[in-house]
Formats: sequence, C-alpha cells, structure tokens
Amino acid sequence: MKILVIEDEPALLESILAYFTGEGNICEHAADFASANEKISLYNYDCILLDLGLPGGEGLELLTKLKQLKKRDGVLIISARHSLDDKLAGLDLGADDYLVKPFHLSELKARVTAIIRRKNFDGNNVIVFNEITVDVSAMKVTVKGNLISLTKKEFDLLVYFLSNRNKVVTKNAMAEHLWGDEMDLSDDFDFIYTHVKNLRKKLLEAGAADYLRSVYGIGYKFGDI
Repeated sequence: MKILVIEDEPALLESILAYFTGEGNICEHAADFASANEKISLYNYDCILLDLGLPGGEGLELLTKLKQLKKRDGVLIISARHSLDDKLAGLDLGADDYLVKPFHLSELKARVTAIIRRKNFDGNNVIVFNEITVDVSAMKVTVKGNLISLTKKEFDLLVYFLSNRNKVVTKNAMAEHLWGDEMDLSDDFDFIYTHVKNLRKKLLEAGAADYLRSVYGIGYKFGDI
C-alpha cells in the first residue's frame, strides 16, 4: 500500500509511519496544509490519513481539493474532534471513514485495509483473475491452486496490475506507487523492468497464461489476451 499521513502531531506521526512502514508499506507524510496540498496535487495514494486541524489550513479544504482533482485516493479522517457535524461534513466531502483520536494502530490498519479493499476490489480479500488467485490479507498467490513465492515488491506489483487490469500503466506511475515520490525524478526504470520480468517468469512457470504486455515507450498492460 502507498499511504500519505497528514498529521502535525510529531509523536503520533512517527508512530503511524513506523507502524505502516514496518508492515512493508510505502509511507509519505505532510505536517502542514501547504505541503499536504502539494502532495495530493502531485501524487496518487491508496489511502490518505487526514487530520483536520493543520497549521496553515483546514483538512476539510483538502477533501474539497481532492474532489476537484477527481482523485480516487481513499481518505480516512483521523481527528480529535468528536463533533457529529465535523464527521458528517468530512463524509459528505468524500472521506471514506472517520476515526476519532486516540485509537489503536491495529484498528487504524484495519480501517485503511477495508478502505482499499472497497476502492479496488469491491471489498474482497481474495482477488480471482482466471487461474490466478491472490489473498491480499495473507499475501499469498496461487496459480491453478499451487502456491507461488513472490517477493514483497513482486506481490505489490501483481496487486497493482490487477487493480488496473486491462489498462496501460506507465513506468513512472509504477515506480511512484511502489517506491514513493523519491523515484519521480529518475529517468532510469531498469529496476521496473527487472521486477516485471521476474513476476512474469514466476507466473508463467506456475502455469499462468501470459497476461503481461509491454507498451513501447509507455509502460505495461496486464489483462486478458
């Protein structure tokens, strides 16, 4: 998962980042309105954790910006505000869920995971694409019932392809999704080719059809032949 944490409380921010990074996710952060606005304008995320009270602006304004940009990022509001009006305002502006501070990090993770499932896979933990089955929660992939071993990046890449099946995805979008915004200045995407090649090889060896196609000069497409 690629997550943006918008939070100005240093201790909570560090706890959230350490927790999700430790789970193998790509995490970025913003501690004020201006930097958060820049992040959501430039990049896409699986889920945005959004505090409402920020230095320099109001979190609800960022929800309005996301709607104007027609972004599909999941949004979970994390706020100390218990007001029903704040909760309803956030949900009305497009937030997917609202979690009141303080909270357990395990609950936060469960809420984030549920949002991403709803956004990408109609709420399902298990993705089935022809002979390929992916258990997102258990991080297991089987082909024709046989378990195959993938690295974390290969697994994330397969899930990314499945959530964008039959669409052309650019190398830059793949790099940003899997490695974060530090990769957006790179013109060398050989590392993407290597991961795609290894994923394709493992799927073919397990008996899957060849669903991966290279789109010259752009990126890749994964889907029915």
